[in-house]
Amino acid sequence: MKSTCRTLLCLAVAVSVCAMLVSSLLAQAPAATAMKGTVERVKVHGKALEGNLEGDSPDRDVFIYLPPGYATNTGQRYPVVYMLHGYGLTAERWMPFTRMAEAADKNIAGGTMKAMILVNPDAFTLHSGSMYSSSPTIGDWETFIAEDLVSYVDSNYRTIPDTMSRGLGGHSMGGYGTARIGMKRPDVFSSLYMMSSCCLMNNPGAGGNRGAGARGGEGAATTAATTATAPATPPAQAAAPAQPGTATPAAGGRGQGAQGARGGRGNTQAAQAAAWSSNPNNPPTFYDLPVVDGQTQPIIAAKWVANSPMVMIDQYLTNLKKYKAIMIDVGTQDGLAASNRQLTESLQKLGLAHTFETYEGDHNNRVAARIEEKVLPFFSNNLSFTQPRK
Repeated sequence: MKSTCRTLLCLAVAVSVCAMLVSSLLAQAPAATAMKGTVERVKVHGKALEGNLEGDSPDRDVFIYLPPGYATNTGQRYPVVYMLHGYGLTAERWMPFTRMAEAADKNIAGGTMKAMILVNPDAFTLHSGSMYSSSPTIGDWETFIAEDLVSYVDSNYRTIPDTMSRGLGGHSMGGYGTARIGMKRPDVFSSLYMMSSCCLMNNPGAGGNRGAGARGGEGAATTAATTATAPATPPAQAAAPAQPGTATPAAGGRGQGAQGARGGRGNTQAAQAAAWSSNPNNPPTFYDLPVVDGQTQPIIAAKWVANSPMVMIDQYLTNLKKYKAIMIDVGTQDGLAASNRQLTESLQKLGLAHTFETYEGDHNNRVAARIEEKVLPFFSNNLSFTQPRK
């Protein structure tokens, strides 16, 4: 009898232990089996970039984040957010710098973001950045982003191919690109997020600005491009986007050759001149500089001013009012804080609804956190996840 009792007791203990183990394993299962999205690297041909005088390839690397379940939920379509990187970066470096895929996975799992497709094109050019502008020298980057790239993504992925389901965002040069392209293409995008935008006011002919922009980088009191020489940022230290004005202009004020630029050192003056003051009749650079031998070239300088979002706002106000949501942010320790505040003040005076936020941080140190905590939820809250009826 005692033996039988001992046997039953042992069985009871064993069952209890097994139950505890099963319960523990079940509790851990969600974390262990949390679904992750995938990132595809593709080449997208830009018809709008063909024949550019810099000789940059019109076939661009693009990193595309597909949310968890994309491969299995074959009947589901998704909104798309196009994210533009900063000067000096490639899309390949932009992805780990921002921890884009990890942030999206975390947000989707945590319920702070709905499943979306994230598209990250490479805009690294001969002079380390396209400025997302349009000229014979660099090609038509505005059309590449808003048409060639969007058409490719809509044709090859299960998107919701509608304006209300597309967002555009970017950091630094990418913030400038977001403002520039956003002003012109409300027919393509419905929500904009500008992060620490550079180049909001480019006035190389202003005497007080000459030298300030370059010596302070993007963090200078103004964002005017200049002819001043400043220390180059070593590639080993360039985990974050290089900033306009921080790279060393080549001898004579000319842009570096392909070898130097692609080796990690940029020349923002050359990049901006190629974008904003193109001259097909001026080989081998195919651009004009706004300041030569210390003398301002008024017509060339005027072209740079005309490419400033602060100057463009008025003429594109009607377009900007078509957007469902616009957000701007900048770090309080970022030298671009003043110009970004000026941008939001201008929008307020024009009666344009938008959101403006500052945060504790400099130009680069909070980018990944802001994308996770603000940018991705912003688009999740403002894009349409419903296929429009035909």
